[in-house]
Amino acid sequence: MDGGDSSMSSATVRRHRLSTRLWHWLNAVLLYVLFTSGLGIFNAHPRLYWGQYGANFDRPWLALERFGSWVTLPAHYNLALSRHWHLTAAPIFAFALLGYMLWSLVNRHVQRDLAFRRGELVPGHVWQDIKDHARLRFPTGEAALRYNVLQKASYVGVIFVLLPLVILTGLTMSPGMNAAWPWLVDLFGGRQSARSIHFIAAFMLVAFFLVHMTMVLLAGPVNEIRSMITGRYRLPEPRR
Repeated sequence: MDGGDSSMSSATVRRHRLSTRLWHWLNAVLLYVLFTSGLGIFNAHPRLYWGQYGANFDRPWLALERFGSWVTLPAHYNLALSRHWHLTAAPIFAFALLGYMLWSLVNRHVQRDLAFRRGELVPGHVWQDIKDHARLRFPTGEAALRYNVLQKASYVGVIFVLLPLVILTGLTMSPGMNAAWPWLVDLFGGRQSARSIHFIAAFMLVAFFLVHMTMVLLAGPVNEIRSMITGRYRLPEPRR
């Protein structure tokens, strides 16, 4: 993955760099805080609109009941405290993402592990990857150290599209940022549109998390989680 031993004589190799592991676990904590506190903020007005304005007498495109206390931070309804948690975690999350993106370019993690290779986007190759995933046929040996095309697409999409989108739409909802960067409101078509996109993107991250955890469990949770803690990964033996 992002850094492997030159010798493959051992069944255990170095898979994830320290920067990747630190960012991964920091994100796990921050995204939990941001999502649950975000739902607490959403509960103040559980309706979504498109455009610049939206209030009680406007027609929403989505109207929900309040989310239950089991999934909000804090568990009881407290808008001020939810905002406190959200606005504390958000800048840490944003700067951590920026730092990771820049460092991944410097250490060539993006170019080496996430960039698509010639032939990977050929329809036949993509379809084969989809079939392998559907049949739970995971790569073995040294092939397990390389991201397949679906993994590359999902990781690039999340790191360079979805996470920045969440951050930018969050900034667009801030009155202070509206004054400093008014172009953000125009970019997303209004503060209410930004709020709707922010909500959708957050649940897309939840969907990614659920798929990610499912694949970890199916691929071998002990080996996968150990590699993200220690950086060491035991190569799966080739199928016989």
